[in-house]
Amino acid sequence: MTDVIFVHGALVRDGAWWWRPTADLLEARAGLRSRALALPSCGETADPGRASDPASPRSAPAADAPPAPGLVEDAAALRRLLDDVEDDVVVVAHSYGGTVVAEAGRHPAVARLLLVSSYLPDVGATQASLLADEPDPVAIGDAGGGLLALEGHDAGSFGARFLQDADPVVQREAWSRVTGQSAGAFVTPTTAAGWQGVDSTYLVCADDRSTTPELQRRHAARATRSVELPTGHHPFVTRPDLVAEQVLARRS
Repeated sequence: MTDVIFVHGALVRDGAWWWRPTADLLEARAGLRSRALALPSCGETADPGRASDPASPRSAPAADAPPAPGLVEDAAALRRLLDDVEDDVVVVAHSYGGTVVAEAGRHPAVARLLLVSSYLPDVGATQASLLADEPDPVAIGDAGGGLLALEGHDAGSFGARFLQDADPVVQREAWSRVTGQSAGAFVTPTTAAGWQGVDSTYLVCADDRSTTPELQRRHAARATRSVELPTGHHPFVTRPDLVAEQVLARRS
């Protein structure tokens, strides 16, 4: 039985690792079982495989290879996972994960959404257009073969921007899970708005150095409710207690 599905953000892999601190709390406190969605655009399958090298985030496909999977394939993967679970699932979407939820459309298995420093895009929006609203956007560059990757970061600078409230060991573990991602995840317009009409809570990460709190609050205004957390970009890693509390909250 799956009670919670976690959809991770852009340019990383291994959602189970990112979600594990909160998943463990949810199982210990309430017996809830979690699954993390594998994103095809990040080169993941149901079995994410071995670690990527952040210095070479993902091997570029051959020149004659078909286009790498993008937003459409990520959304299809979420729908397949939802088709395979019981009803009354809570979907937790982080950052780009909110765009995946939007494109996946409404699904009868979803009881509630929890959006963490995320996006609730209109139909026709792209992830690139959402990121363009940032005053100091994260540098993303061409990695070849239709892939994009973070630019100008090492383990230290990545930790300082994305996980400043985590210890150095966790920061290094996170950096080892940075990967390239298909450009199709960033430039494909959404064709649905799966967050509409679904009970939703938006977690504004007030100390986020990646997605500005101001931009978060603009998206949070579209959710059913919002809650502000005193955390950086990844509260499910650094303050799993606060995220678990919101997953367990009973909403109408």
